[in-house]
Amino acid sequence: MNAQNLSINISKWAAVFAFQAALSVAAGAFGAHALKSMLDSQALGWWSTGSQYLMYHSLAGLVVALAVFVPKSNAVLLLFCLGNVLFAGSLYTMALTGVTVLGAVTPLGGVCYLSAWLLLVVKLWRMAAVKA
Repeated sequence: MNAQNLSINISKWAAVFAFQAALSVAAGAFGAHALKSMLDSQALGWWSTGSQYLMYHSLAGLVVALAVFVPKSNAVLLLFCLGNVLFAGSLYTMALTGVTVLGAVTPLGGVCYLSAWLLLVVKLWRMAAVKA
């Protein structure tokens, strides 16, 4: 396999793992909201564990696959950072203070996460197409 084909292959693998990470965010939100009234606590635990492990291993696969430089990734990095502040920050603050009105901010962070992952998927897939 020549260097160009290897780069295309790596970009496609990275796009697949980025998509799986986006799926993990969506599945976690679906489990926390839509499935909450449908499943018992044990089943919700299984769903949550599945979502967590999907994310962990999506990230691991992405790190391994990203042997190529992703140009112009500032938007992706900004969305991840905003997602961390809005999503995790609001949950941590609610847990420590009991101010549950911040729960309205949490989904905005989730949208940032999903947007970042999907933007990364598009960038990686386009990199593979350009090199083809």
